[in-house]
Amino acid sequence: MSAPLLELDKVTIRFGGLTAVSELTTSVGEGELVGLIGPNGAGKTTAFNLITGVYRPTSGSIQFAGKSTFGIKPSKLASVGIARTFQNIRLFGSLSVLDNIRVAKQLHSGEGYLSALWRGKGFKQNESTIEKESLELLKIFNLAKFRDEMATSLPYGDQRRLEIVRALATKPKLLLLDEPAAGMNPSEKDDLMHLIRSIKERFNLAVLLVEHDMKVVMGICQKIAVLEYGRKIAEGTPKEIQCHPKVIEAYLGAAATPIEPAHA
Repeated sequence: MSAPLLELDKVTIRFGGLTAVSELTTSVGEGELVGLIGPNGAGKTTAFNLITGVYRPTSGSIQFAGKSTFGIKPSKLASVGIARTFQNIRLFGSLSVLDNIRVAKQLHSGEGYLSALWRGKGFKQNESTIEKESLELLKIFNLAKFRDEMATSLPYGDQRRLEIVRALATKPKLLLLDEPAAGMNPSEKDDLMHLIRSIKERFNLAVLLVEHDMKVVMGICQKIAVLEYGRKIAEGTPKEIQCHPKVIEAYLGAAATPIEPAHA
């Protein structure tokens, strides 16, 4: 059996006297779609910040593609294959839709600031390639028609999609989605589920998803880990999680009825 793409081993982080994540052990395999759920304040976004290098763990280890991520800056982790979206959309509001993607594409351009200042033949060819690839990505996600519009002028659902496309432009091996269904109506959530499935298959990457909408989580995830007060209380398939008594009590409420996984 091959090693996981992402592996967290007893990861803990403390802020003063507060333990935000405690001895979290979980993994994401290549091409796997994993959900990370729990009540508000359970430590889900903190876990994302640990994985992406925003925070350093107090103890424990995180490995990506077999190498420790300790002390590595978020920009470097992005360049080796970890991309994310945010709970609150963080597009470059003063840039066009196309330029939001072009900025992300620069991560692997190989051109330095001297090349940009000189603006020689190599620089111009590189810029042309980046624009072509950026437009191709926008076309895949039906956003090319907005190419020259300001990113924040798009409808909410399209802004969510654009943020995902921008993350994909960095050519990740692992895509972290932080509450992508937040603020969406039921129809948009159905479209999002289809989008995430198609992204996983088309781009051959792993996905780690934080989401409160149980229909979305149960409908697309292959494995789910559940946090409560920073501790993992359960992990398993959607069927196992929906019947787990600790999950029902902590996340759904003691009197809640388990939610059946959605069918594709």
